[in-house]
Amino acid sequence: MKKEKIVLAYSGGLDTSVILKWLDNRGFDVIAYVADVGQNEDFAEIEKKAYATGASKVYVEDLKEELVTDYIFPAMQANAVYEGTYLLGTSIARPLIAKRQIEIAMKEGTKYVSHGATGKGNDQVRFEFAFYALMPDVKIIAPWKEEEFLEQFKGRSDLIAYAHTYNIPIKASTKKPYSEDENILHISHEAGILEDPALRCPAEVFSHTRSPQDAPDKETEISIDFVDGIPVQVKNEQTGEIKTDPLEMLIYLNKVGAENAIGRVDLVENRYVGVKSRGIYETPGGTLLWFAHRDLEGIAMDKEVMHLRDMLTPKFSELIYNGLWFSPEMDFLMSAFNKSQEDITGKVKLILYKGNIMPAGRTSPTSLYNQDLSSMEIEGGYNAIDCKGFININGIRLKAHNLVLRRKSPYTWRSHADADADADADGESGSESESGSEN
Repeated sequence: MKKEKIVLAYSGGLDTSVILKWLDNRGFDVIAYVADVGQNEDFAEIEKKAYATGASKVYVEDLKEELVTDYIFPAMQANAVYEGTYLLGTSIARPLIAKRQIEIAMKEGTKYVSHGATGKGNDQVRFEFAFYALMPDVKIIAPWKEEEFLEQFKGRSDLIAYAHTYNIPIKASTKKPYSEDENILHISHEAGILEDPALRCPAEVFSHTRSPQDAPDKETEISIDFVDGIPVQVKNEQTGEIKTDPLEMLIYLNKVGAENAIGRVDLVENRYVGVKSRGIYETPGGTLLWFAHRDLEGIAMDKEVMHLRDMLTPKFSELIYNGLWFSPEMDFLMSAFNKSQEDITGKVKLILYKGNIMPAGRTSPTSLYNQDLSSMEIEGGYNAIDCKGFININGIRLKAHNLVLRRKSPYTWRSHADADADADADGESGSESESGSEN
């Protein structure tokens, strides 16, 4: 009997290795899919391990360039930040990983896909929303939500025992007391010892960035050029080094950002499933891109467009975090953001120093900044007398509001002028009374 094919998102770690063998033992023809999104891994070794564990075929897909151009840059154009702090490093890679998994499933002629995300986190939602959006009749096997799997594997010791039973190679080194997820944009550290939000993050947790104490005692000056909100060049203003390829730009920004202790974040965030989670993130290059892009918008973006876009950004960030990249609301917001980025073109210079980013000037051929108009020294075509009418007209609604308050509470509402007048009157009557008693 021909086995049903299933495409498994495979990392080579303990969980997905056990899942691969478990699916094989259930009668599936398991195709392992490994997404290279910039994590520091030996992909040849992972491929070899997948075959040794029972995979009939292994796809190792290099997705780094696409991740940068089609996901990271659009998120940056919208200044996407979840809950005011998190630059969405893990979240932004998930829709691309899921998209390629569905493409492989279509190529292999199957509707079955699987992943190793737990039933308590965000990734299960991100993967499965993308699966349903891209293949509505998809059949998802999520072992950590399967009763049969959960009965067999109560914890890590059961997984290790299963691996030993089937001669699945596992790392002999002691596992870090926390979990990590890495891609070209960032690395995250969470769970384990980091679950106590009162605990200061141990220094050894940080693996991608220097501490401010260890960063150079001199400034690093870089510039980033944008065209329509997209980075097109990164330059080290001190060494003259230039990068223009999208992936190379981000890799270089990661390097100089990490050297200067840029991009460390420690926060407690709200997962989509309703659980609060403490996360430690290192996003050196992304932090520099976001900062420079927002700075350029200050000179090149219309005020009202900026304020409208800034109202939409939190929702956009939430959609990315919650795994709704392939949704109609995302399409709608993307169209608006793409329009907002027209003519966001120019150069931003940044000074990096011991964890700090300081703007060192910005220029734009599409600048809306008028130095004469802004100057306090010259008139520049701005007539201050015009403001009298402007203020009078815009003050009409404030006067009307004041009158409504008076009518609603005539005995309790008192203006400052009324209070001052009453105080003066009390002072005068008091003098007369004292004078009369003496007579």
